[in-house]
Amino acid sequence: MTFATQAGSIGSLSLLRYVPRISPSIARITVAAALLPMALSHGNHGGDNIPEGSTISLDPIDTTLWIHIFLQTFTFGILFPLGMVLGRRAGADNGAHTQIVKSRWHVPLQVGSTVLALLGYALGHLHKGREFNPENAHAKAATPLFFLLVAQIVLGVYLKLHLERGIHGRIRPFIRILHSVNGKAFPLLSWVQMLFGGITLLGFCQGEHLGQCAAHFIMGSAFIAYGVLLTIVLLVGQVWLRRTGRSQEFFDSAVIAAWGCVNTFTEHRWGTEWVKNDWQHTTMGIIWWSAGLAGVWLSKGRDGTPKRNFVPGFVIFITGWAMSAHPQELMTSAMTHAAFGYTLMAVGVTRIIEISFVLRDKAGVSEDGAQINSFQYVPVFLLYASGFLFMGATEEQMAFIAGSGMDAVAYILIMYSLAFLVFLVVMMFINVYDRAANPSSMITFNGHARSGDEVQVQDSSEFELDGLMTDDEDDDKAASRKLLKNEGSQQNGFASPSAIARNDERLA
Repeated sequence: MTFATQAGSIGSLSLLRYVPRISPSIARITVAAALLPMALSHGNHGGDNIPEGSTISLDPIDTTLWIHIFLQTFTFGILFPLGMVLGRRAGADNGAHTQIVKSRWHVPLQVGSTVLALLGYALGHLHKGREFNPENAHAKAATPLFFLLVAQIVLGVYLKLHLERGIHGRIRPFIRILHSVNGKAFPLLSWVQMLFGGITLLGFCQGEHLGQCAAHFIMGSAFIAYGVLLTIVLLVGQVWLRRTGRSQEFFDSAVIAAWGCVNTFTEHRWGTEWVKNDWQHTTMGIIWWSAGLAGVWLSKGRDGTPKRNFVPGFVIFITGWAMSAHPQELMTSAMTHAAFGYTLMAVGVTRIIEISFVLRDKAGVSEDGAQINSFQYVPVFLLYASGFLFMGATEEQMAFIAGSGMDAVAYILIMYSLAFLVFLVVMMFINVYDRAANPSSMITFNGHARSGDEVQVQDSSEFELDGLMTDDEDDDKAASRKLLKNEGSQQNGFASPSAIARNDERLA
């Protein structure tokens, strides 16, 4: 072999070090993406069988479409948000410094979720049975969401290569921020797309129904989002809230005031006659920004310290009362709106009780936010329930339920069931993040972090000492043994041999 050939071989080998290995999972994603155009070309979305004036055909939903619905709901509603939670960078105190850690399951879970998402995307174009208007919102939003997913994959692969030399070192922080923002936006975008899917499936929110339909879904989603934020603050956000120097009511009142300003000038189409609902919605916006400003003022004490107040709870209560009084044509609609109004009123009442009587104007039950009173979950869950009830109370949905034979009570119970499921999923996600950020293997004891092995040794030591105490011993000797046991627990979680010897001498 000549010198030139050897040099060429060495150069090729050196270059191979910088060529990333393509994992089988990434290869499968690439193949699936290449096959997507074939799937799209076979979709039957011409809308030839759609009746005049309708947006869907009268055909039933076939098995392929049902698989698409459940698969995409599971992927975008569970797997992608779970991967986002596992990808959160959490600080772990490693003694001298804070170490940045991230779950090793983040990448495999996101890769598997992407494969399932691509499969579901293809199934959405391969189904038979019911046909839809090609211009529906769900189909229009699917393509941008798909390209955001591809962009997230590309950004994730780039970050996984750990290219930090040269220009990569300068652009890598921006790529990480873009990857993080895009990932956090996915749960919100997925929620919107799932709502579009349900609307498209039933052919709702068309023509003159579009305005009230949008109002119901936007407002209902806002109540659910408010519940999600309160759940986060309740479970893991107390320390952050204290760090801001603001009370919870300051942020709530500020958002209420901003939302009220929007409602004041958008609920009535200016230049037209005022109708009954215009008066109610506009005046509701006025009380929102008026009360919101008062709540912001009350959120600070005379000395500048954060203060709790009743304003957000009262605004929610009065909003529920106003919503329950809206006139309805159908009995099912009247009962559903009444249930929504009463639920929202219950949110306000329980929130005021929580602040004034359970917490007694304090930020939380404990300083570190680790302890939670069971009553604190009540107003949070009721926000989820009120959001689902309001989203499910559109004119077309009420007409559909009234003609289906289902009574209003059963429908309301279904909405509450959905609220419980979403409430459960959110708490599970928060628990996963909390365990990643604060590993359960480290248990605090007398202000010191101890490992699980030390806890087991301490527990076994307590078990052995407790076994030595009999009913024949008098109270003084039992108290002495308990004192010795407590002294031994202060030395690294278990007694040393010398300490045991001294304890035996003292007992003798």
